Amino acid sequence: MKQALAIWLFLLVLSGPAAAQKASIFPKGEIATTDNHTGTVWLKELSEADSMFTYSIATATFAPGAKLDWHIHPAGQILLITEGTGYYQERGKPKQTVQQGQVIKCQPGVEHWHGAAPKSTFAYVATTPVTKGKTIWLKRVTAEEYRR
Repeated sequence: MKQALAIWLFLLVLSGPAAAQKASIFPKGEIATTDNHTGTVWLKELSEADSMFTYSIATATFAPGAKLDWHIHPAGQILLITEGTGYYQERGKPKQTVQQGQVIKCQPGVEHWHGAAPKSTFAYVATTPVTKGKTIWLKRVTAEEYRR
């Protein structure tokens, strides 16, 4: 996990105010074709987990209003918000507005969703430990849940 922290600190420095005026340091990736989101989401795997580094690192970029379905990360996930304004909500808790420069810690086994605000793009770098399995996808976020 120390290597992951070093990567996060590096990315945090690069995503400061001066970097915000430049193009993203990572490619936007390909439009996701999986059925676990609403709206347009681009994904780019930056580093896959292997026998030494048991976490994956990826970027996700959301068009305004795009959002992931409710889901669980068995071993948790850390999101470094690199662009725009979005939402993060855990089941049973109020929705939070999150913005560039914030770090979100998705606790292991906690049902949640995240996505872009209605009028903003939204992007993050995610590090996800895979030691306890991959993401478990659940139901769609309803329009009411998104608006609340």
